[in-house]
Amino acid sequence: MTPKPTILIDGLQFSTLEGFFQHFAERALDGTAWGHNLDAFNDVLRGGFGTPEDGFVIAWLNHTVSSQRLGYAETIRQLQLRLERCHPTNVAHVEEQ
Repeated sequence: MTPKPTILIDGLQFSTLEGFFQHFAERALDGTAWGHNLDAFNDVLRGGFGTPEDGFVIAWLNHTVSSQRLGYAETIRQLQLRLERCHPTNVAHVEEQ
C-alpha cells in the first residue's frame, strides 16, 4: 500500500482562522477555488477540491501555538464577524453562540 501524501502545516505561519485557510490552501489545494470557511474545509478534508482523492495526512508543526492563537479569542472574533454579516433573522442564534 502506498503511503498517503503528507500536507505540512506550520502553526507559526498564521494567527487567525483566515490565515490558516490561506496557509492550508497554499500547501494543499494548488490554487483550487474553495469557500475559505469551516464548512468548506470539512468538504476539502473529505477529498477532492485539489486534495488527493485517496486521502492525505496533515502534519501540524507548532500546533500548540495554533491552539492558543485559534482558541477562545479567535472564536469570539469569528462569531462577531458572523454576527455582522448574518441575516437579521439569524442574529439571535449567532448571539447565543
